[in-house]
Amino acid sequence: MRLLVLGGTGFVGRAVADEALARGYQVTVFNRGRNPAPAGVTALVGDRLAADGLAALDAGGWDAVVDTWSGDPAAVRSAAGSLKGRAGHYTYVSSRSVYAEGSPSPLTELSPVVEPDTEFAYAAQKRGGEIAAEQGFDGPVLLGRAGLILGPYEDVGRLPWWLNRLHRGGATLAPGPRDLPLQYVDARDLAGFLLDAAGRGLAGAYNLVSESGHATMGELLDTANEVTGGNAELRWTDPRVILNAGVEPWTDLPIWLPPGPDHEHLHYAEVTKARAAGLVCRPVRETVADTWAWLLSIGRTPPQRADRPTVGLDPAVEAALLASHQTNKI
Repeated sequence: MRLLVLGGTGFVGRAVADEALARGYQVTVFNRGRNPAPAGVTALVGDRLAADGLAALDAGGWDAVVDTWSGDPAAVRSAAGSLKGRAGHYTYVSSRSVYAEGSPSPLTELSPVVEPDTEFAYAAQKRGGEIAAEQGFDGPVLLGRAGLILGPYEDVGRLPWWLNRLHRGGATLAPGPRDLPLQYVDARDLAGFLLDAAGRGLAGAYNLVSESGHATMGELLDTANEVTGGNAELRWTDPRVILNAGVEPWTDLPIWLPPGPDHEHLHYAEVTKARAAGLVCRPVRETVADTWAWLLSIGRTPPQRADRPTVGLDPAVEAALLASHQTNKI
């Protein structure tokens, strides 16, 4: 397969490029050239939002395209339009954020979606990207609605923060309940599905995450603690205590959302369609161990996307909360 990855040096795009290379595909990556490209690819440079920014793609032709863009949908519209007649299949890596808040669980591919001009910037941009891909390209378009994405090369910082925090050890705030179900996808499993789907010419929307409860918050943190040396004493704490202390779910405590509507929205998607089409998710231990190995290989300082906030709980806030609520463990 001749594959074009629009992106290809960050997180998901890097996973797609690496998987494609492992399969023996001819891989071209196109991006702004800010990060090193994987060895073995053809690297093209351009700015999708600039005039003539796609000029480097003018002479090429590909069997499939994977587009990882997050931001102004105009970039997707221009890329999809310029590749008409020169590519056989187009995948847009979207997000389950496109589903309208308040939609009943479990969310399916037919659940209501946000309007591309709503105030929810990220969700609206992703929905706008979906529309741009489908309207701009003249072949099959797959919309990969991923949820929480974990794994090596993560540049958002969620799992890397937990791994570094647990490695530091000591009394550690663990947000409960322990059996809180998680629904996520390893970037490498996402990449494998996208490449298989492109080869088969699949089109339309797919919820690309594990089954709900593929792991729990307890399994994730217990595994991460073990993998990083077992230095932490996990203090499982009632969500109400955490929220009353002003600690923000998802940002102060990455990955975690307390039981309630937000948790249901992110962790209760219907994935029957994706599983029937071949999505397979590896065990949580493999994701955690491989991410830790990668993190160690780069000095435990992960890359940080400029368009995402830095995550993690202030150590002083954590210490104060633990000291004030020693009897509120669950």
